[in-house]
Amino acid sequence: MSDIEKALATQLSNIEKRTGKLLDELINIVNTSKLSKHGELVAMLKSTLGMGHGDANTLVHVARKPSQTKIAENVSPEQILESLYTGKKSSLQPIHDQLLMKMRQFGAFEVAPKKTYVSYRCNKQFCTIGPATNTQVEIGLNVKGLEPTDRLKQLPAGQMCNYKVRLADVSEIDSELIGWIKAAYVSAK
Repeated sequence: MSDIEKALATQLSNIEKRTGKLLDELINIVNTSKLSKHGELVAMLKSTLGMGHGDANTLVHVARKPSQTKIAENVSPEQILESLYTGKKSSLQPIHDQLLMKMRQFGAFEVAPKKTYVSYRCNKQFCTIGPATNTQVEIGLNVKGLEPTDRLKQLPAGQMCNYKVRLADVSEIDSELIGWIKAAYVSAK
């Protein structure tokens, strides 16, 4: 089983524990609801079961597209990044690569690729990284108590992350940014 599959299995197991329901029961709740839009299903799970956004989002993906939740075991982290940074976004991959190299110095964490970004987790998600546009990478941070700046944007309550930072060049990776990411990493342990 790849790290990606292990991360998904762990998240699904944690969802079962937090809700007190088996995965089949949860999938049935999604599939038998009269809702059709992804966002509506996520909102329903959050309000009726008290799920967090990340758990509700993952459950909807699993329930609606079970064949797409299994990631091939022979897919490397490098291939995952290459799939995110194709075409006009290919020039952004060195930013993600450099961030990942710096983050590996913190210690162990799980890698959970999504459709448009990669989620990084310890006991909970601490960071997301992915192309926001053809010219910028966006870093989402799950940490509380940071002072917002022109660069570090605080997000409204209820978002998947507490803060976001956008980068257009590797040169923007500095000690301040790495400090924010490390604070998120430590808070997720």
